[in-house]
Amino acid sequence: MDILSLIARAEADCQPIFAALEENEIKNTRRVLDAFHAEDIAQRHFAPTTGYGYDDIGRDKLEKVFARLFGAESAIVRPAVACGTAALSLCLFGLLRPGDHLLSAAGAPYDTMETVIGLTGNAPGNLREMGVSYSQAEMAEDQTKLDVPGVLSAIRENTRVILIQRSRGYAWRASLRPEDMAPLIAAVHEKRPDIFIMVDNCYGEFLSDREPTHFGADVCVGSLIKNPGGGLAPTGAYLAGTERAISRIESRLTAPGLGREVGSYAASYQPFYQGLFMAPHTVTQAVKTAVLSARVFELLGMKTTPAFDAPRADIIQAIEMGAPDRLIAFVQGIQAASPIDGSAVPEPWDMPGYADQVIMAAGTFVSGASIELSADAPMREPYTVYLQGGLTYAHGKLALQSALEKMLRSGALA
Repeated sequence: MDILSLIARAEADCQPIFAALEENEIKNTRRVLDAFHAEDIAQRHFAPTTGYGYDDIGRDKLEKVFARLFGAESAIVRPAVACGTAALSLCLFGLLRPGDHLLSAAGAPYDTMETVIGLTGNAPGNLREMGVSYSQAEMAEDQTKLDVPGVLSAIRENTRVILIQRSRGYAWRASLRPEDMAPLIAAVHEKRPDIFIMVDNCYGEFLSDREPTHFGADVCVGSLIKNPGGGLAPTGAYLAGTERAISRIESRLTAPGLGREVGSYAASYQPFYQGLFMAPHTVTQAVKTAVLSARVFELLGMKTTPAFDAPRADIIQAIEMGAPDRLIAFVQGIQAASPIDGSAVPEPWDMPGYADQVIMAAGTFVSGASIELSADAPMREPYTVYLQGGLTYAHGKLALQSALEKMLRSGALA
């Protein structure tokens, strides 16, 4: 097999898709620039704070920029919220009360959220232990859209939050664009305006020039070491939404009566601002990497979702490898092309929060940053790998070449 010729053929097929992605990058860069200008961002907003963090202008302005970008009334953007799962948990514990019901509108949530809810594992302090009940509505039969009538019929008298997970997670389904959520959001708000629509927005920011909050979602939640951090944010997460939602969540962020008024950061805020400014470009690089990878494996006769020329809702590319040796070789090839820990050899292991063993390639500058090129997979049939990220398209292309070469050498690819 001539790997370079295969990649060149795939790359030629992808050119019209790349052009559309670059147009979207320009739109989103303009949005970010307009938000920076509207909030008059200046050098003084990079200054660190300590202690309580009262009147932290860098923190407060960053939250205003996020709120503006998301078409939201308020936002929480904090380095202290360690990851996307922590932010989602914070949101759920802020919005739900004992006796309430949580309804997932897109089937089972991501593995780590099952532990938060209390569906798997026995972690103390989960929602089930707090007296919150849970149920889920499955997506429509073709797995491409939300089942609006099904979700509406699943609403109970005590339903307080409806969760929409934008990304596919470890499921073989379509990820959801903001406009895909709009019919359900409108229908729920008409039927039960007291219900909070919460969107797990991880991996999806800047794939289009609007976010779920532009379509009426009450709150969007995501990680700063994914899309909106642009590869520069060292930690943190955000929540953006209505004042009604954010004012409940902020009491769990710190304490009732303190809310967003406290919270310092002893390092500079510059990476968060600069990362947000870079995010539209970085996301485009990641999506171009995903598109190329999809086309290469389609040419090899493997199943992918989304297809290389399908609309994109997140940065994740799912590829069905069909066999464990092929999956392991691919992940090891991605790791071998990583700038950090390139000599490491990933193996499946019992990762906390996951029901199956997981294998993961993640040679990243920021530990665990999914906007940097990584690949991971649960070791279960049909052995689907999830590729995401890529700070530059050039690196993504080289890593794909490395993965194919590893698969070929190991005999996993004929």
